[in-house]
Amino acid sequence: MYVVRPVELADLDALEDMAAVTMPGVHTLPRTRDKIAMSIKRSIASFSAHVDIPSEESYVFVLEEFASGRIAGTAAIHASAGCNGTYFAFRNDVIQQVSRDLNISHSVHALTLCSELTAYSQLSGFYIRHRDTAGPEAALLSRSRLLYAVLAPHRFGDRFFVPLAGVTDPEGQSPFWNAVGRKFFKMDFLDAERVIGGARNRTLIVELMPHYPVYVPLLPGDAQAAMGQIHPSRQLAFSLLTEEGFEADEYIDIFDGGPILQAHRHSLRSFCGSHLRQVANSEPVPGAPETLVQYAVASNERNFRAVVVACPPVEIGETVCLPRQVQRALQVAPGDNVICVRI
Repeated sequence: MYVVRPVELADLDALEDMAAVTMPGVHTLPRTRDKIAMSIKRSIASFSAHVDIPSEESYVFVLEEFASGRIAGTAAIHASAGCNGTYFAFRNDVIQQVSRDLNISHSVHALTLCSELTAYSQLSGFYIRHRDTAGPEAALLSRSRLLYAVLAPHRFGDRFFVPLAGVTDPEGQSPFWNAVGRKFFKMDFLDAERVIGGARNRTLIVELMPHYPVYVPLLPGDAQAAMGQIHPSRQLAFSLLTEEGFEADEYIDIFDGGPILQAHRHSLRSFCGSHLRQVANSEPVPGAPETLVQYAVASNERNFRAVVVACPPVEIGETVCLPRQVQRALQVAPGDNVICVRI
């Protein structure tokens, strides 16, 4: 059994090991031990902070094997993107071109630098060991961030987005960056990522990136083909997010052209499909495993824990029947409230 919980300082070594094997470049874990430690401390402070308006809080979660205590994954959610500035992205636009003299009218695909995602809540940092063989624990890890937002809506905005890493070659070079960003930054993709530390709200972005629309037909073919495409290592995350209710196509990342998925909370399954229920002790149901349904179950805002459990349907009734081991993992007891959503 796996449990998702807030990160602790004791997880530093495990997160450092994960950072050593993740792909270089965009939307990954902090790369150095010092930065990972800073991220953990910031998360601990965010969970304990009293929040009236979402701001610079950042919440990091880990996926833990309950029996062994081994860390198997991590994911994060930031309360307000660009809280210390402006979050920049490229918006996919269509520009209409008309010549009455020639009787010609056509549409041109263009990219416009925009700040519309500023103050959205941002999901990031999703990483799970053995993603090719991962089971329901992958969905649990991805969804737990949103279940925490369901339990603590005052800590987050009404809209959420997720940038996913775009296409790069084996050397870490991005065809989209080479066609656009490199012309303005005068440096390689990975060098630029190191300079800004993965941020999309630095002043140098608006200082250096083009302020006028970028006409897509003028870009090289490999750059056009890379727009909105996902790095193979992010396919699992993309599948989980689209099942949750996120949609792509409107925005892409300004560096590698990767897709940026976004959604209103009312479009997400964790918000519109979750149920508040009281914990009850489960009773054996001999010979009827087909009547059980898999749910992600989360405890509460103050002591957040989440697990996947197979139990009788919770849509009808006021209780959820949980085995005692699951109750121990969630640190709840009969009569406590939890939220449940189908996996």
